[in-house]
Amino acid sequence: MSDREPLRILMVSDEWRPYIGGAGRCMELFADELVNRGHTLEVGTAWHNDAPAFEDGRVPVHRIRDLTSRAQWVSESPDRHTPPPFPDPEAVWRLRRLVKRFKPDLIPAYGWLAHSLVVGLAGIDVPVILWGHEYGNTCPRRDLYRFDREVCSGPGLAKCMACSKHQRGVAKGAAAVAGVFGTAPVLRRKTSALHSVSRYVAMVYDRDLRVPGAPSVVIENFHEEGPDLPADEEILAQLPDGPYILFVGALRRVKGVEDLLEAYGRLVDPPPLVMVGIRTPDTPESFPAGVTVLNDVPHPTVMAMWERALFGVFPSRWPEPLATVVHEAMSRGRPAIGTTPGGHEDMIDDGETGLIVPSADPTALAAAMGRLIEDDDGREEMGRKARVRARDYTREAVVPRLEEFYFATVDRHRARA
Repeated sequence: MSDREPLRILMVSDEWRPYIGGAGRCMELFADELVNRGHTLEVGTAWHNDAPAFEDGRVPVHRIRDLTSRAQWVSESPDRHTPPPFPDPEAVWRLRRLVKRFKPDLIPAYGWLAHSLVVGLAGIDVPVILWGHEYGNTCPRRDLYRFDREVCSGPGLAKCMACSKHQRGVAKGAAAVAGVFGTAPVLRRKTSALHSVSRYVAMVYDRDLRVPGAPSVVIENFHEEGPDLPADEEILAQLPDGPYILFVGALRRVKGVEDLLEAYGRLVDPPPLVMVGIRTPDTPESFPAGVTVLNDVPHPTVMAMWERALFGVFPSRWPEPLATVVHEAMSRGRPAIGTTPGGHEDMIDDGETGLIVPSADPTALAAAMGRLIEDDDGREEMGRKARVRARDYTREAVVPRLEEFYFATVDRHRARA
């Protein structure tokens, strides 16, 4: 813990409870640790009709109403509102009021809500750290996966318009492109520093956003450590009797689900495959024999599942920023198979703590799975090294680096004032 004067930190994030994904959960963990270290912290996040506008607690949460939340037909999900990619007038006003009231020393911002934030900061001098947990501030699709077929090489107005239209339709696609491209100049001016969760994300932001003079650092996410909560025995009873291969993640095409099933089908007499995750519109309607699919599994139960797994497989097609589930598996002594390009390469040392294969390549994936199935000694040695490597992704290893980066950003900003 630092002996310096604590900071007042306003986190701005597209995600927070009750609707939370990987990025929001990581920010939530960081927020909790920063409060533990003596900092004062509040959160501004997306509006949800079924959640209170203000939620007091250890970390007070302000849900920012915007104009698009008043037009439910705009949202892609009726249950989960995502802030628009453009500066929303109502969100701009509400965020500006929040900043003036809270008077933060620093604002880490993630997602499209950052676009309304930076416009609302007109005439207000406070450093903003843009948090790169995915690609939404440079890619209108947010996933850098062009036409659902290939990793994008970078933005261009015409190519982004065509790709975004393919994903969202003409009206929403055009709005996303206009928002991302139109907000980029003010985002560059207001961003004091860039915090990326992996080297790949840092490369994309340095290449595509090009914020002049802003320090760009890579500080990874960390996984939860502490007392193991009880697992759901009813769910565990649904698992195969013997060891199995384990996939954890959304059951989506961009997560490589189709590639995994094709690769698994090429294996001769393989162990069972267990797939844990949420269903989405592009989840396969059926799964082959030997595959167990479980949905809505609590986190403690997922962690318990690793104890009987042979290894983890994470065959993402999109350039995965930094999937926490990978180093969670490694923390349980399980090697992992990941894909390139993306943040998997930061965590998995190919041939040492797991294996790396090209994305969207079922042949290479099947070969990697077969190698780990057949080589018991090699798999166990990789697992031991994976457990050691996973220590780099604990709160003790990560949070002090983030705190020091926050202090350095504030010091640099004050020195220029």
